[in-house]
Amino acid sequence: MFSENPYFKNMYPFAYRPYESQQYNFYDPDFRQQQVSGQATWTEGGRITQCGIPWSDNLYMTAAVGENSSYQCGETLQIIYPVTGRSVLIEVVDKVPNYPQNRLNLHRRVFEALGANPQQGVIDIQIHPISNLNQQQWGRYLLRIVQSAYSGYSVAGQTFIGKTEESPTRTEETYEYQLQSGQETITVRARAIYNPRNNRIISIDISEA
Repeated sequence: MFSENPYFKNMYPFAYRPYESQQYNFYDPDFRQQQVSGQATWTEGGRITQCGIPWSDNLYMTAAVGENSSYQCGETLQIIYPVTGRSVLIEVVDKVPNYPQNRLNLHRRVFEALGANPQQGVIDIQIHPISNLNQQQWGRYLLRIVQSAYSGYSVAGQTFIGKTEESPTRTEETYEYQLQSGQETITVRARAIYNPRNNRIISIDISEA
């Protein structure tokens, strides 16, 4: 029921409208890497999450999924809002009961970063899981640094460029991040060189492509 799901409180006075689409197999690992049509609501978050990850993580670029969703705690998803053409990388930080598998409850800051008006309550989105290839060891670490360095931008996309093992004690990973603000879209390349034996960072380099 509507009243049983605490995450619908931020939708008031908007009525719950189940998303009508074809049935997808969300547990097919190959399908999970494809773009999925879905819907999103928004929330201000809370102090406690089932994932043990705060809503403030990832600069509030966070979301909750249904308990039966195949998306896992800590997983990175790319959310695309076709109306504005904007996309944002978000982190799954909570799971809620009685929630459709293809619906996300985004933090309000994500909703606004997509260019959506919170008064809409519910928007149609595209959900694109970031593949394991795009989540190499230092990708999330570099993402945090890029977000801090470009605080006025939201991260619209992430691309894993490559990994090079230069020696037994020196490995390099390179990523590109697509950032967007109200005025422009830029690409930032970030590189981490680290010692794989002890996972200690050797150097970090960030530059606009």
